[in-house]
Amino acid sequence: MATQKKRIRCSNADRSSAASVPPGRQPSEASEADGDFVDGAVLRITMKNFMTYNYIVVRPGPNLNMIIGANGTGKSSIVCAICLSLAGKTTVLGRDDKVGGYVKTGCDKGFVEIELFKRGGNVIINREIHVENNQSVWRLNRRTCNQKTVEEEVKALHIQVNNLCQFLPQNVIKERTSYLEKTKQRYERHKLDENRYYEKQRHLNAIELIEKKTPWVEYETTRNELEGVKKERDKVKKQLIVLKQAHMPMLTKLQSIEEQLKPSDAQMKAKSAAIKEASSKCKQKQDQLDRMHKEVEDIKQEFKMKQTEEEDQRKRIENIKLMTEDLKVVLAEVDNQPDVTPRISEVNAELRHIQMERGKVEKEKTDLRREKDNLSAELRMLEKKLTDMNNMMTMKEEKLRGRHRDTHVAVEWLRQNRHLFSGNVCEPLMLVVNMKDHRFAKYLENHISFNDLRAFVFQRKDDMDKFLLEVRDKMSLRINAIIAPAETWSRAPPSRHIESLRRFGFFTYLRETFDAPEEVMSYLCQQYKVHEIPIGNEQTEAMIATVIEEPYIKVLYTKDQRYAVKKSYYSNITSTKNTTVYPSKYLSIAVDTEQKRQLEQQLNVCHSRLRDIDERLNMMQKEATGLDRRDNELLSEKKNLLELKGKKRQLEQKISTKQDRLRQLDHSGIDLKKVEAETKKKIIAVNSKKTAVVTALMEQIKMQAKLTMEKEYLALEMTGLLAVKTKLENVCREAANGLKGINQKCSQLEESTARLKIQCKEIMKRAKSICRMQPDEALPRNLHDAFSKLPDTLDELDAMLNEERSRAECFPGLSKKVVEECNKQEQEIKELEQELTEKNAALTAFRQKMSEAKENWLNPLKQLVEQINNKFSDFFHAMKCTGEVDLHCDNEEEYDKYGISILVKFHESSQLHELTQFHQSGGERSVATMLYLMALQELIRCPFRVVDEINQGMDSINERKVFDILVHTACKERTSQYFFITPKLLQNLNYVEEMTILCVNNGSHMVRSNEWDDSAFLRHCQQKKKVQA
Repeated sequence: MATQKKRIRCSNADRSSAASVPPGRQPSEASEADGDFVDGAVLRITMKNFMTYNYIVVRPGPNLNMIIGANGTGKSSIVCAICLSLAGKTTVLGRDDKVGGYVKTGCDKGFVEIELFKRGGNVIINREIHVENNQSVWRLNRRTCNQKTVEEEVKALHIQVNNLCQFLPQNVIKERTSYLEKTKQRYERHKLDENRYYEKQRHLNAIELIEKKTPWVEYETTRNELEGVKKERDKVKKQLIVLKQAHMPMLTKLQSIEEQLKPSDAQMKAKSAAIKEASSKCKQKQDQLDRMHKEVEDIKQEFKMKQTEEEDQRKRIENIKLMTEDLKVVLAEVDNQPDVTPRISEVNAELRHIQMERGKVEKEKTDLRREKDNLSAELRMLEKKLTDMNNMMTMKEEKLRGRHRDTHVAVEWLRQNRHLFSGNVCEPLMLVVNMKDHRFAKYLENHISFNDLRAFVFQRKDDMDKFLLEVRDKMSLRINAIIAPAETWSRAPPSRHIESLRRFGFFTYLRETFDAPEEVMSYLCQQYKVHEIPIGNEQTEAMIATVIEEPYIKVLYTKDQRYAVKKSYYSNITSTKNTTVYPSKYLSIAVDTEQKRQLEQQLNVCHSRLRDIDERLNMMQKEATGLDRRDNELLSEKKNLLELKGKKRQLEQKISTKQDRLRQLDHSGIDLKKVEAETKKKIIAVNSKKTAVVTALMEQIKMQAKLTMEKEYLALEMTGLLAVKTKLENVCREAANGLKGINQKCSQLEESTARLKIQCKEIMKRAKSICRMQPDEALPRNLHDAFSKLPDTLDELDAMLNEERSRAECFPGLSKKVVEECNKQEQEIKELEQELTEKNAALTAFRQKMSEAKENWLNPLKQLVEQINNKFSDFFHAMKCTGEVDLHCDNEEEYDKYGISILVKFHESSQLHELTQFHQSGGERSVATMLYLMALQELIRCPFRVVDEINQGMDSINERKVFDILVHTACKERTSQYFFITPKLLQNLNYVEEMTILCVNNGSHMVRSNEWDDSAFLRHCQQKKKVQA
């Protein structure tokens, strides 16, 4: 690195303060210190509220200015300030297309000021930019002016910021000739449109004439229809009169038959009543005869019963005698048996003892049954509570299945295959975590991600691998699994006791709000620090500004908010993020596991006590059964003893009873002969009554037969009359239907006649309205002649109308304006042809002048390009490469197509190639561009040049060579000012006294420009070098 002392120029920069702009000095005379600057060079750049700067003053040197700084520090902002202060367009910069976008964010306005060197007095240009209306206020040498004045001043100093384009006069002439040709083409098209317009008008006139005749044809058609309806109506009226005359005789004959039928009908009714009365009397006599038959049968049946009763009585007497003899034999045997009274006393004593024992057993059984009933009721209550808790777990599982079906399937598989695992395996967190209070569920659910809520927790890694192999790989289920920490965290104490936080409104830690298995709790404490997350209330929310200042609180919850406090490791600035705590979806269903365990223990105790009671009841039942069996045996023995003791007395009583019954049967015997004689006498009396009833019945039957014959004769006579009447009624009905139909037809014809009359009037009125005629005016002769050429039927008119409309629709978008436009273009063509003649004459003269001007312009241009080529080739030769610059054009007459062709070769083995993005690398293109600018620097004078980060793509060798050429070229006497902007430079480059180094730094800890001490900074650097040495 060069060790000579560099010239120091002061640049005031301040990014943090908002200091006001100091009063600018008036344009001054060129001083001796500015003797190295050329006209138009930049002496000073001042920016306020511009892009990244609050306020800055940059004072570049007259030769090469190296602007160095990291990306984003504001190097390119200096370039933007130079461009905009010199009235350059925003499109040149390629950033924001609006000038207001260059004002610093948050400011309403900003300004840039540039001071340019000029012999006889410097030029100061000030541009104040307003964001609201995107306008600028210009000042030239502290005097308000417009942008055009600034552009003229910049142009006078040979500064070209924008790339302007120029157009040759012959282009205008070519445009006018082209316009004439296009006008003629449009005229031809419009001429065709004019002819089509007239053709369309002819079709429209034909349509109008057809539409005028159509109502007249409709009128004639309707009038002819009216005449036909009138004739048909008169014919129907005549038919109606003839039918009415033919219908009258049949009605008269029908009335006569109805008069004949009236007396016959009365006689029929009388005969029917008499027959009915005779039939009723016959039925009464028949009923009497049936009752008498029944009475005889009853008498015979009664006699048979007497016979049966006498036979039964005889058999009973014989049986009683036999039973008496048997009882006497048994009585003789009983007299020889011993006395059983002592044994009966013993049996009675034993029976009393058994009764007492059975009372005790029954009392104990009753107590046990009462206790069993109480236990059963308690058991049902416990089972109901346990079922309710299990239902809550089912609800949790249903929510899991609805949100993530794969996880639910994996849970079911785990429950069936839990024996495959050696360590503890916990189901997903949302199933095994149980909230002590459902109000706190939202905090835990917002704190834990859903992926962990549905994750399985394993105690051993081999168990987890086995589970994932079966479920994720083989069953293709998307599930999560985690391993609990090797060392338990479930009982890890919080960093501070909750009592020390109560002054902020905190009342518990998140861990204390739920229960979970050991592995799950350990994982949540390690991963989510639930033992360190406090929960507060409204007081916490009110004191949140104080709470977040506490250094040990990283995450906290208030009633409805979650706060995360984070401190930057670099700036030590604390940032806070708060989010809303959303209601719980999965953990709000709380199951008290301790209560569930107690219920299960109580349930087991109840089942055990019930089993004991059932065993005791079975024992009591067996004991009671034994007592009953012994009681039955003793009762049976007692019964037998009592029967044996009372058998003699019973036998004696039975023998006495049987003897009394024999005496009664002997006295109550039946006399069959006497009963038979009485029966015959009763039957004879009934038969005599039957004879009288049969005689009366035969008389009534004869009377009924006579009345029936008379009714039949009368019915035959009426049937003939009714047949004639029916026939006449049918004929009359048919005639009446015919009359009704003709009446209806006549009414319809009357209505049609009235309707057609009204329709004729309306059509005539419409026809005269279409033809613009008075109501009493006859059809004009011209319309009559025109109508005679058209068809006379509606169908033909409709067909012709549709045809004319179709033809007219073939000419869409035509109007009278087409004719006017055609006439207008015809006149315009004549004017253009005359103008073209004059322009052609002028063009010939102009081409002669252009030929002379081309010689004066092209030869010097070729000489200039040759000089640039020599410089460019020398620069490449110095880098041991080859480069050429040539003037390129495909057609010498197309002046806007002239361009510079750059050919380069960077390697000995390659050939010369045109500089494009396809043949060379980015670094090679940067080298060629930089050397081309250096070649221009030697030949084309301009006040200053700006190159922004062109060395970024170069390799270190080429960058060092280009830098040396740049320093050598830009630091000569009386050369243009140069701004070279780069974020970095190579080490140990060669520097010269004429260079100016501008360092741009940025950051919140930068010192203010007025506090900067160059001497102190240099001393510090020298001391640092000594220490390192």
